[in-house]
Amino acid sequence: MPGVGDARQALRWGLRHGLVRRTLLRKMRDGDLSAQLMFDREMIADPFPHYDVLREQGRLVDNGLVLNTAHHDIATAVLRSPDFGVVGGPSGQAPAAVRFAVRAAGRGPVGPVEPPSMLAVDPPDHTRFRKLVTGAFSARAVTALRSRTEEVAAELLDEMAARGHNADLVTDYASLLPATVIAEMLGAPVEMRRQFLEWGAGGAASLDTGLPYREFRRSEQQLEAMQNWMLGHFDHIRRHPGDTILSALVHAHAEEGRLTEDEVASIAILLLAAGFETTVNLIGNGAALLDDHPDHPDQLALLRAEPARWGNAVEEILRHDSPVQRTGRFAGRDTEVAGEHVRAGQVVLVLLGGANRDPAVFTDPGRFDITRENADDHLAFSSGIHYCLGAALAKMEGEVALRALFDRFPDLTLNGPPHRRPTRVLRGYDAMPVRLSSATVDA
Repeated sequence: MPGVGDARQALRWGLRHGLVRRTLLRKMRDGDLSAQLMFDREMIADPFPHYDVLREQGRLVDNGLVLNTAHHDIATAVLRSPDFGVVGGPSGQAPAAVRFAVRAAGRGPVGPVEPPSMLAVDPPDHTRFRKLVTGAFSARAVTALRSRTEEVAAELLDEMAARGHNADLVTDYASLLPATVIAEMLGAPVEMRRQFLEWGAGGAASLDTGLPYREFRRSEQQLEAMQNWMLGHFDHIRRHPGDTILSALVHAHAEEGRLTEDEVASIAILLLAAGFETTVNLIGNGAALLDDHPDHPDQLALLRAEPARWGNAVEEILRHDSPVQRTGRFAGRDTEVAGEHVRAGQVVLVLLGGANRDPAVFTDPGRFDITRENADDHLAFSSGIHYCLGAALAKMEGEVALRALFDRFPDLTLNGPPHRRPTRVLRGYDAMPVRLSSATVDA
């Protein structure tokens, strides 16, 4: 017989996902494009033509639930405007629906979409949390990490070659490289990196709106397991302090009183999971785009002839096939953005993947072109105060990983169709079978 915990979990699902899911499914059947982009599998697999249609429908398209935009200028203005906030709202002033859901259903495990997650709070809490960890992701810190990232890439490629001609690029490489780097940065055990990846899948799923109950339950189970492990790891850190980000967070909680335990756990889990989720997608998406793609077969050859272009190539990958496709903001007051009026309380769904192919900003936006001069005008890492803390790290890891991969295996080819992960906010692959260069493996 279900217990109280099961009942409260079901209530959390109903309040956070069930009601929205039913509404969106109804809208999808009525032909609403925004809803179709969330549930139609064919559209999720290739959303870009549909972003174009939505963009043509208007600058802010109201479907009765949210305002949708695939326009670069509006997306940028919304993300940078102090008149908009994230889901959790200004500290202590979360929307009434969020406060009601927490009171009625109780808090589930610490996750990325609810306070005190940095993704779900605005200043002053967001500012307070970010200041504690921003130094670890500075340009200087990322530069210092490059040589270690190159070592990790070489080690993983050696292991792939030792296993034979066939490999899975995501499982054997794209996921393990950033998981190793972030684990070492945080002082977490590297031998647990595959477990971290499994738990991280729960965090990735929780970003999507309208989850089926089974997926919501699995996501909460994975997040709870990660939280329980992290709390136990904090005890280890207290006994064996070191010079790591997690040690600094635990110190801020235990001795300085600047963080509650929930805040420490939330920041630590977000840093761990976000430290690999975006980069896994960046590496996988980049490999698929560069692997003798019939639509642009010359790009990899150009990189081999002019390796100085690798940095811009990563920017173009991020623009062309963004690892994060959407984010949302709500208006805290009546406001105007890029000439468009938004009423207080309205939610704007910013379609980052669509904004990154806005023809008003990018010439021939559907073409993958590593020589594109303004490729770095993309919004793949958001903008404004919530600009991705680890953007520089992800770009560095993507460049190192892809360059090392194609240098080591110059004849790398897909060995079957890659499989897209089912998430809608995050876009990437969860499987990519490849055949390695025979000469390199046999050497």
